[in-house]
Amino acid sequence: LEKSSVRKANSTLCSIALIVPSVVCLTLYFSTISYPGVKTCYIQHHHPPVWHWPFRVRYRLERGVCTDKYEIPAFWRITDPFSLKHMSSTTMSSGLATPNFLSTLRVHQCKKWLWLSLEPPMNNHNLSNYNSLFNWTMRYHRDADIFMPYGELVSKRTNATFIIPKKSNCLVCWAVSKYKANQSRSLVFQQLNKHIPSKLIEVYGQRSKRLLSNKNLLSTISRCYFYLAFENSISTDYITEKLWRNSLQAGSVPVVLGPPRNIYELSIPPESFIHVNDFSSIKALATFLSQVADNRERYESYFRWHNYCDVRMYTDWRERLCNICMLYNDLYSWVNR
Repeated sequence: LEKSSVRKANSTLCSIALIVPSVVCLTLYFSTISYPGVKTCYIQHHHPPVWHWPFRVRYRLERGVCTDKYEIPAFWRITDPFSLKHMSSTTMSSGLATPNFLSTLRVHQCKKWLWLSLEPPMNNHNLSNYNSLFNWTMRYHRDADIFMPYGELVSKRTNATFIIPKKSNCLVCWAVSKYKANQSRSLVFQQLNKHIPSKLIEVYGQRSKRLLSNKNLLSTISRCYFYLAFENSISTDYITEKLWRNSLQAGSVPVVLGPPRNIYELSIPPESFIHVNDFSSIKALATFLSQVADNRERYESYFRWHNYCDVRMYTDWRERLCNICMLYNDLYSWVNR
């Protein structure tokens, strides 16, 4: 639609800022303009250096992207029709609000602003300047206005039989990009390393100076019996690709460290993973892992969920944005609640 058409239309126009802690912001325009068989969900973004797609990766918003690429019903259509000149002075830096950005939020009080962050609290910096400015949240928290996990299990769509990858002598595998000795995950690993022979442990990343390319990540992990899906922060509902991709998709049983077991069980079967907190000591955990690896029937039981489910990862920001339109078919009621 032309800008003039939107201005003249009898519609409710609202703006949602999607912000990630690393210099990211998008603005969405949701319009309830009715046309034969279609409603339109507008996405607006400015060219760098003002507004950016998350992590500075820009995606094409071709017509029908929600339906064609992600099978999200075409009740809403996602497009990129125009930009607003009055937003051109808005800036952000390192996830902290600048005066220009805060003033923009406060001036445009008729807008609806949404906070989006997939990071744990420790990476969100000081958010106190944003108090009372945002209307909704979109993140991995289950109590967010829009729940957006890193991944999920979906019903299996084919009759293909899952074959457990062939294992090598590797009992435990861990790929860690930012190793910090004082983190909970590092302390657990250090203890685990005392009770499992070093020849049975494979560690990849800067710490071990064994770099692993993204292309070889899953195939390498798949050779190991267990993968240490240790989150870098223990936070409510914070379960990342370490579980979904590095473990479940790779075909290695996840040993998790993160939220409590009952939180994981909201997303995956209780018999599909091993939780560090299930054991009285790390030595007991190490013993258990060795016992399970030596018992083929018991080990294979951790993969039974593959008979019914597949892993679905959320990695494309367009899909996340499309989910806003899917979740709120009655967008007018949601915006005006």
